[in-house]
Amino acid sequence: MSAAPSERYGARIWREFKSSRRALWSLRVVALLALLALSADFIANDKPYYIELEGKSYAPILIDYGVRLGLRHWPEPLLNADFYRLEERAQELVWPPIRYSPTRVDLRGDTFAPPSAQHWLGTDFLGRDVMAGMVHGTRISLTVGLVVVAIQAVIGIVLGGLAGYYGGWVDIVISRFIEMMLGIPTFFLIITVAAVFPPSIYLIMVILGLTGWMGIARYMRSEFLRVRAQDFVEAARSLGGSDLRVMLRHVLPNSLAPVLVSMSFGVATAILAESGLSFLGIGVPAHLVTWGSILSAARANTFAWWLAVFPGAAIFVTVTAYNLLGDGLRDALDPKLAPR
Repeated sequence: MSAAPSERYGARIWREFKSSRRALWSLRVVALLALLALSADFIANDKPYYIELEGKSYAPILIDYGVRLGLRHWPEPLLNADFYRLEERAQELVWPPIRYSPTRVDLRGDTFAPPSAQHWLGTDFLGRDVMAGMVHGTRISLTVGLVVVAIQAVIGIVLGGLAGYYGGWVDIVISRFIEMMLGIPTFFLIITVAAVFPPSIYLIMVILGLTGWMGIARYMRSEFLRVRAQDFVEAARSLGGSDLRVMLRHVLPNSLAPVLVSMSFGVATAILAESGLSFLGIGVPAHLVTWGSILSAARANTFAWWLAVFPGAAIFVTVTAYNLLGDGLRDALDPKLAPR
């Protein structure tokens, strides 16, 4: 039995993608970062995996998840507990690999401590563990990148698809709107919003999403203009298919290739924008530890080289990985650019 056309197409795309070592390694790096973001609480936390106290067993990290979701409350022996102090009383206690949370302040301990066995990547001016901040900063950076691109994709695909499919006055109105949006300076808009509203990472994501969809819309418009003139689209129309059905079932699937490439580049751009805003201290809450906020602490404390090297390297590796992933997708999806 022969494979389905979609399966053959998917196999060809994967084969072409695998032919590029850079793209394959970038995919592995992105997957590793995603795994690190999902398991951040189990890698760096000031709460243990397991503690046996007064003859009873508890899983504090899992309890903390339940408390955040409103499903349960902290048991009385662990309510507002400092697990470092409970360590002497505990019959058994199992810590994560990094025994610190990114927001745990220790002014009486080691501030600006260089990398050591106790603090693998050193500490900052508040005594916070840099390694814990790097691990949890991965979650923030990837979340910002994916949410921003999701907002951009929804707006860009809808408006670009409508402009390309209907043409005429619809195309003119949407194209003029795109040109108007291109004239809005995103950076100054964020500064204005940050001066009016309380700092919020969610607000930053919304602004970056609402002001960065124009490239995706242009790609989608040009692809819809190309695909709508194909014979299979005319055949679908002649069989009585509605405009919505023709767009969703026939035109859109054949127009997504360049948009997927643009989205992968968009994730890298959003991560870089968030890191830059955190570095400048604009719009990001002071208590939130991100790669950019760690990097900003190195401006006034140049002797603490680890505050600049490690977050800078993480931003560089992440942005490069997403850019190489976009290059690999572009080469695999475009037969003219494929290696073979």
